[in-house]
Amino acid sequence: MIANHPEREQIRLENVLFALGNPLRLDIVRTLAEQGELACGNLRKDIAKSTMTHHWRVLRDSGVIWQRPQGRENLISLRREDLDAKFPGLLETLLRVMQEE
Repeated sequence: MIANHPEREQIRLENVLFALGNPLRLDIVRTLAEQGELACGNLRKDIAKSTMTHHWRVLRDSGVIWQRPQGRENLISLRREDLDAKFPGLLETLLRVMQEE
């Protein structure tokens, strides 16, 4: 596992909301919610790797995603269980609103 994954009890609402306050990071969360765990290369699209690395770090450090090495790639998944336990309804509400927009 890559360093800087906070334990569930260390996840703070203000950090999660900050991480989700960016349209690209919201899109990453939506994609992971719909498709499950993905290799980082499948999430990049036409965006520079350095830019995506920054956004993945913000999401990881805030407790929104898990990142784990798999060969030459990192696999990224949503920490749905931890987020639902810590902030019940937050993720589902967010995903529903994004779907309606």
